[in-house]
Amino acid sequence: MHNEYRACGGTDRAGDSTETSAGSDVADNITIGELAREAGVTLRALRFYQSKGLLAPQRNGSARMFSHEDRDRLALILQGKRLGFTLTEIREMLAERVRGCPNALPISRQKCVEQINMLERQRRDIDEAIGELRQIYTEMFKASDASQPVKAAASRKA
Repeated sequence: MHNEYRACGGTDRAGDSTETSAGSDVADNITIGELAREAGVTLRALRFYQSKGLLAPQRNGSARMFSHEDRDRLALILQGKRLGFTLTEIREMLAERVRGCPNALPISRQKCVEQINMLERQRRDIDEAIGELRQIYTEMFKASDASQPVKAAASRKA
């Protein structure tokens, strides 16, 4: 049987290896504010992901402390969002990830094709909406140009 999920490992956008060692060093823990800045998300988004069970930071008193694994998990959540998956789908993928590849978002070939088709439909819808808005804008521009000479002629008579 061939594996239809993505292989583990790979490279990130900077070209660095995404392989990580097992275990977490407590010194690597960061606060919610640090994670928000690092990931380019809001505190509210991180709290929301936590409320949905996607992130589970440790507590140090009232402070949320995020481990390296939490940061990796957030990167996968954000990747899933960029790819158009729902939070429910992302949660399922993260659960599958625990059983398999720890550094990859497991997406089946079928789900990948379905998602591509859905995103292409959305792109067509967006292109149509942009075209429609451009037409409305052009008509508004033409209407304002048509009224300009009338206003100018009226002001000359006064």
